Amino acid sequence: MEAVWEKVKSAIKERVPGHTFNMWIAPLKFGGFDQKTFVLYSPNFFSRNRVKTHYADLIRDQLCDALGKRVFLVIETGGRSGGTASRELAPRRQRSLPNMGIRPHSGRLLRRDFTFDQFVVGGNNDFAYTASLALASRRKRKNGCENALFLLSKPGMGKSHLSQAIGHYILSEFPNESVYYVTAEDFSAEMVSAFREDSVERFKEKYRRNCDVLLLEDVHYLSGKDRTQVELAMTLDFLLESDKKIIFSSCYRLSDIPKLNDKLRSRLSYGLTSIIEPPDFKTRVRILKKKASAYGSQVPVDVIGYLASELTEDVRQLESGLVGVSAKSSLMGIPIDRDLAESVVRNIIRQRKRITIDAIKKLVCAQYNITLADIVSRSRRQAVVRPRQIAMYLSRRYTDSPLQVIGKSFNRYHATAMHAIAAVEKGIRQNGAVRKQVEYLQKKLETGDF
Repeated sequence: MEAVWEKVKSAIKERVPGHTFNMWIAPLKFGGFDQKTFVLYSPNFFSRNRVKTHYADLIRDQLCDALGKRVFLVIETGGRSGGTASRELAPRRQRSLPNMGIRPHSGRLLRRDFTFDQFVVGGNNDFAYTASLALASRRKRKNGCENALFLLSKPGMGKSHLSQAIGHYILSEFPNESVYYVTAEDFSAEMVSAFREDSVERFKEKYRRNCDVLLLEDVHYLSGKDRTQVELAMTLDFLLESDKKIIFSSCYRLSDIPKLNDKLRSRLSYGLTSIIEPPDFKTRVRILKKKASAYGSQVPVDVIGYLASELTEDVRQLESGLVGVSAKSSLMGIPIDRDLAESVVRNIIRQRKRITIDAIKKLVCAQYNITLADIVSRSRRQAVVRPRQIAMYLSRRYTDSPLQVIGKSFNRYHATAMHAIAAVEKGIRQNGAVRKQVEYLQKKLETGDF
């Protein structure tokens, strides 16, 4: 089985940046396997938490591919000596696995830490939190729309956390109910597969009759997918008429999603819309303290305050700062102090402040050997279209410019800009060449090499 783990590591190495692999994946050691559970050892508690939070799904998927069957993944701290691997897989450990409680009845796994008690509530998200908890706990609302909720925010604000927290709560309090957690992309791909394999009725049965709670992420992905939109609209009709629960999320308002048919837009608009704003300073402090405690990191109060004052964009940026100071302290054997935090924060925010749409245009044009006139032209040649889409994607990620501004900068409408961004996101997930191209440009932007 060690050979299987080495094969899996090689596969993962092709899918993540080199520094990420060397920092988090390479140190993992094979611990044992008993036909159902694959055990890995992580060198320390911090590393274990980081791997479980960010890379467990990827590792599990690769293990399933390599072994040809679904397995449980357990990540422990420490290492092996002699024959301890078999003892680590004693029946006593296996009896506790069914109580892990993180697998919904269908779709993607729920993250173990995305629960209500791990969500930090502040003025920016208190309404979204209250609405999510009310839906999960079956509390009635006066507007009669207690069965549907739309979570709206920019990436990294906590909408996925709240969506999965609803799933965790319902699985815990109402264990007989079927909770399906999927992305809009998953739903679309599954529907296409059903048509190809002549199993449409089974697909409809699954979502219309066997689903009690549907957690649907990233509905903006459905833009332009007419057939999927029609099927989803009918599914939502059936679920709502059957008094089922629907929670969906997006980075965009429904009115801003292009090529969305009126029937589906109407169904998605039925429920309560809750917007999650960026956290204020006090909330950022509490988020950092919560995450530091979860990671087992001892971070001084003044460092927490400094990180909260400097990292203001979203929760992911806060987490990046916390992980950075903890990792640098651990690797270099130095204490966490203000100087260390300043060095990490400079690396996170220094370059982003200098990155502009024009700078991104010039970088992309140089990389793909096209002119600035080409990238804003009406040309539909693939040699121009792909660089233009990547430039729009990078503009969205590395600047604060709204879609309207990004679109106008490339002589396009905001709907076209959103379509371009979605196309690149899909390419990153499905096309290794596109992913490597984007990662190369991101590295140049983040290191100031542009």
